[in-house]
Amino acid sequence: MCCGVRVEVTGRENIPASGAFVVVANHQSEWETLYLQLLIRPQVVVLKRELLKIPFFGWALALLKPIALDRSDRRGALRQLLEQGTDRLKNGLPVLIFPQGTRVPAGKMGRMNKGGAMLASRAQVPIVPLVHNAGLFWPGKSFIKYPGTVQVRVGAPIQADGRSIDDLHGEMALWMEQAMRELGAID
Repeated sequence: MCCGVRVEVTGRENIPASGAFVVVANHQSEWETLYLQLLIRPQVVVLKRELLKIPFFGWALALLKPIALDRSDRRGALRQLLEQGTDRLKNGLPVLIFPQGTRVPAGKMGRMNKGGAMLASRAQVPIVPLVHNAGLFWPGKSFIKYPGTVQVRVGAPIQADGRSIDDLHGEMALWMEQAMRELGAID
């Protein structure tokens, strides 16, 4: 517990004990960037390159060897995600990606990008969808925290075997939207 915020995880058994997979999670708060490092270990996180330039924090973050994307070059960022992500997955490391790309305030869904589905399809590994309602208690870009229980829900792995990117993405996005609605993370 930190700042009066507790955590309750449902579906922890859906996180594969070994092997590579792509975790897709909603992005509402700074909370998930910290907590998901504890829940899924080891992992490689996909993040925006600018974060590595923050003194001390960024330098420490670089030690985790993330996939740091230059979002100003969309095609280059996608190529980098697919190349580096596939390499990390082939080495047995799970990759964490936030398909919304940027933090979305609690109550809002935001657009779900297909990068996670593309990576899972290319590497032929499962997608593990994960949602939470942390934005209700630990709002993004705010110092104020509200006491309560962050609920994390981990979905069953979605197998990529021979499925199209659109099919994978559709199943992932539908599960995430329904679970977020159940948790009160979106309206």
